Amino acid sequence: MSNSEKKRIPSSGLPDGLHLDTLAVREGLPRSQWGENSEALFVTSSFVQPDAATAARRFAEEEEAFTYGRFGNPTVMMMERRLAALEGTSGCIGTGSGMSANLLLLMGLLQKGDHVLCSRSMFGSTLRLIQGDMGKFGIESTTVSQTDLDEWRAAMRPNTKLLIAESPSNPLTDLCDIAALADIAHRAGAQLAMDNSFCSPALQQPVNFGADFVIHSGTKYLDGQGRVIAGALCGPDELLKAKMYPVMKSAGLTLSPFNAWVVLKGMETLSVRMQAQSQRALQIAHWLSEQAQVARVHYPGLASHPQHALAMAQQGGSGGAVVAFDVKGQGEHDLRARAFRVIDAAQVASITTNLGDVKSTICHPATTSHGRLTEAQRQAAGIGQGLIRFAVGLEDVDDLKVDLLRGLSQL
Repeated sequence: MSNSEKKRIPSSGLPDGLHLDTLAVREGLPRSQWGENSEALFVTSSFVQPDAATAARRFAEEEEAFTYGRFGNPTVMMMERRLAALEGTSGCIGTGSGMSANLLLLMGLLQKGDHVLCSRSMFGSTLRLIQGDMGKFGIESTTVSQTDLDEWRAAMRPNTKLLIAESPSNPLTDLCDIAALADIAHRAGAQLAMDNSFCSPALQQPVNFGADFVIHSGTKYLDGQGRVIAGALCGPDELLKAKMYPVMKSAGLTLSPFNAWVVLKGMETLSVRMQAQSQRALQIAHWLSEQAQVARVHYPGLASHPQHALAMAQQGGSGGAVVAFDVKGQGEHDLRARAFRVIDAAQVASITTNLGDVKSTICHPATTSHGRLTEAQRQAAGIGQGLIRFAVGLEDVDDLKVDLLRGLSQL
């Protein structure tokens, strides 16, 4: 089923002008004949057709209907509609993972000879996808500073078709000026895609600042409890239909119904979780700033963050729920050993690379999430061996402080 057909399916019957918190709970599809209050989970690989002629029309996309699970599913559609409503876009395609959403964007929008301009602070796997995998098929790319707009302007080429970044960045929480990047892209006839996984639409809606596409790892805050792998690409419905949906359908980048249902339910509590976790993160960041063993704290909610004012403007006055900090030490080997000591001492926080969970997580980016980058790439991105990323969950703040102090006191 194409995205244009999705628009013609009856809406939830909601009135116009509802706020984000209401849409997060109510947007989706009408109830079935059974009158369920919770959205239904449709677990089926295919859909029965009334006759051969109707099946032919539906598979030719001449008539609205579900046909095969790889092409569309009611539960997946509910998730897509809800996320599009929260992000303020006219369309959304659910994908099997956040990286699938990146691949869908690149394959749908670009062709051989096109140029991509991306922040060198992007997630390591995204950089490898753009520079390595897409490069094999003739897609050119350049990486630039996350924060230096002059670098973005200078790197633009006549064949630049896409600018892509994430804000805040993982793990250093550097921000992009989304409105400025949108202006740079649009003046050159290019488009801007923003990864919004760190903030989610509860804190930031990139399209309000001019972005054309919004990428999500639904595995993070949209789910909120670390249960499933999921992704999504939000953007203009007509363009998603024409360029991205055929790729998703052919390549099988499909989101499973169960994972879509989990994310759908997760979005119901998105706003309250993000507010509560962000408040805890701010307290943790202030506390870390006072610890003698900490060299630097990276958190946009702190007034000391170089882009604090931009964060307050773009992120609704919130710094988000991820805090990164550098431990003090002498040399890379010593810094790594000290960072490992802090991480290994954790008894409350989970040692894992996922984030967005209600359970706080702690990790060493240089050897995990960004471990496959070259040393030069890590250094360019500012990811040193003494850096620790702490994604704040919903535990008591005092318990989290004690957990971090357990390791810091050993330094």
